[in-house]
Amino acid sequence: MPILDASEYKPNLPFRNAHINTLYPYLFRKKKTLPFVRERIMTPDQDFFDVDWWFQGSSEKLVILLHGLEGSTDSQYINGMAQIMHQNQYNIAAINFRSCSGEMNLQMDMYHSGFTKDLHHFLNTKTTQFERLYICGFSLGGNVTMKYISDQKQDISPKIKAAAGISVPCDLKGGSIKLKKWYNHLYEQRFLTTLLQKVMMKHTMMPDKIDISNIHKIKTLWDFDEIYTAGFHGFVDAEDYYLQCSSVTHLQKIKIPTLMINALDDSFLSEGSYPYDIAESHQYFHLSTPSHGGHVGFTSFKDSFYWSEFMVLDFFKSTDGTMPKSINLQ
Repeated sequence: MPILDASEYKPNLPFRNAHINTLYPYLFRKKKTLPFVRERIMTPDQDFFDVDWWFQGSSEKLVILLHGLEGSTDSQYINGMAQIMHQNQYNIAAINFRSCSGEMNLQMDMYHSGFTKDLHHFLNTKTTQFERLYICGFSLGGNVTMKYISDQKQDISPKIKAAAGISVPCDLKGGSIKLKKWYNHLYEQRFLTTLLQKVMMKHTMMPDKIDISNIHKIKTLWDFDEIYTAGFHGFVDAEDYYLQCSSVTHLQKIKIPTLMINALDDSFLSEGSYPYDIAESHQYFHLSTPSHGGHVGFTSFKDSFYWSEFMVLDFFKSTDGTMPKSINLQ
């Protein structure tokens, strides 16, 4: 498939600065209180994660939303995407990854960029009443989405009709290196603050299993992945984690319509997260790389929703037989 044209996204001049476009939605976008109904999902390994549902009458379509690193279903981008999808007759299931719903999970496993087993469990056990399933992930959740539909470690449901990822760090090693740059220091430290708090909580729960003697040495997300992501989840080290979980190595195997939206000015993404070569020759994988947008930004003031939200909605609609003007699958 050709690269999708993204030239129509032309934000106002201040939002052509990637950091403004990244931070504005996080700091200032107004969120509506949505009528989510929370369900706790128990897992085969005696743990849990929480899912927030928003049902849509008799509709047989369900969109599953996956948040980013240290986000939750309260994140502004989940709020916006849930609204636009619900207004267009989709049921919503917004998944909180383990430890992200306000209560610490029970096992060593928390979540990471390649943690797909809870998504698989949810799809197998909680979606039988729906006929058409769609998955949309943001940042880390975008990599989870792409890895799940492509790595062929599980047999995915034929009900999954399309998937989308926004600001996807599909090259995890490259993204971790980019986050070490001085201009990403604010973001990296925000992530580390809450991640290290969770490690301390885990240590309190299971002091014999979790060593915090080196926690003062954690200065970057690479350091965190080297010691704790790898240690909690059975990887040799950060390099092994990045190698095993980067979805870019599996994208060629995608077999359902898939959209990835990665802004060219996204300060979190490395060159490896713009897989043009795959998109140009692939039957199902579509790539959109607008010049602006920041990281999970894509701010827009002329419409009720953000540009990326309209793009994902149009893409999902196109798989239902409605070909919107903004998406051309030819």
